[in-house]
Amino acid sequence: MDTVMSEEKLQDVFDQVTREVTEKIAGIRLCEGDAPLEEDSCTVHAAFERGFHSSLALCADTAMFTRLTQSMLQEEEVTEQDVEDFTKEYFNVLCGHIASRLFQVTKVASRFEIPEFYTGRYQPEDQKEQFAICYSSDKNEGARLSHFTSESE
Repeated sequence: MDTVMSEEKLQDVFDQVTREVTEKIAGIRLCEGDAPLEEDSCTVHAAFERGFHSSLALCADTAMFTRLTQSMLQEEEVTEQDVEDFTKEYFNVLCGHIASRLFQVTKVASRFEIPEFYTGRYQPEDQKEQFAICYSSDKNEGARLSHFTSESE
């Protein structure tokens, strides 16, 4: 992806879209920050199917993903399965917006795989973290958006 756009521009796109989508879908405001991730965290991950050879992961405090689910469901009581399902749906929407914004900038069509959900922190085995953007939510929950590229790049 470095050949198509600079890492700085890529970070700007990811950051802007992540903040916009998270606030619009769940009413959660993210700001750059260093709120530490709690032990109780989850990760949602999706790889580009075509266009780029990289992937994205969002690791956040489970409390933030629970709040996101409560907002999307408009229910106070949610199950662990609800949190997994709605976090994957949220990330699917987020990745779709990122793919759209990247196409506007690069004219390279891309598509993401269906997101996968993990309890705890996750990093794909065959990829290295190119960069990460750390966030604090409006309730001081920690989140980290990581961009991974293949080890050979």
